[in-house]
Amino acid sequence: MRPAASPPPSSAAFPPPPDAGNRPPGAVVAAPVAIPDPGDQWLPQMLQDKPKQDLAEILSNPSILNAITHASGSIHPSLQASHQALSAALRDNIDLAQQLADAEARLAHQRATTQGQLLSTHALERQWRQKQSDMDHALAPFSPAALYQQLGQDVQEQALVCQAMEESFLEGEGEGAPATEREVTDWVRRYREAKLQSYLRQERKERWDEGRVGGWR
Repeated sequence: MRPAASPPPSSAAFPPPPDAGNRPPGAVVAAPVAIPDPGDQWLPQMLQDKPKQDLAEILSNPSILNAITHASGSIHPSLQASHQALSAALRDNIDLAQQLADAEARLAHQRATTQGQLLSTHALERQWRQKQSDMDHALAPFSPAALYQQLGQDVQEQALVCQAMEESFLEGEGEGAPATEREVTDWVRRYREAKLQSYLRQERKERWDEGRVGGWR
């Protein structure tokens, strides 16, 4: 008599309920539900027909086991989901890295452009300072301080001119023949013009001193 075959390792049956002996006659008994063995669901096709000795050698070699575990078509569903998430994260990282590289290139270009503009601005600033210095030097004689100094010198010079004319006239009376009427008239005219010029210059200086010259103060 042959012994009864044992159930396959990939399935198991529920044990009988504790009240199995107390069921009334004719009661319907639910068929046991087989629980699939998860070990058979992810075993690669290439290993299903291998003998136990080869399987033992494969299991003892981590490199081969890792290669078979991650081989195409033999990945466990949990690993496949992890790989998909990792692949999506890697693609996102690649996209972000590309965007960062593009931004870095644009930043380098903008920095080079800005540096060139800054150097050009510094050159223009130096040129403007040189032109401003030349302009100030050219306009220095027409500045208020220079004009006031020149006016003071003109007042003194014109006063000296009038004084010299007076002294020359007085010294000439005691020398030689007396001056003719025409010479006297000509001297009086020139003296009056010189005196008028001295008066006008003195009057301008006084107006300036009193702050009555528009545009300078």
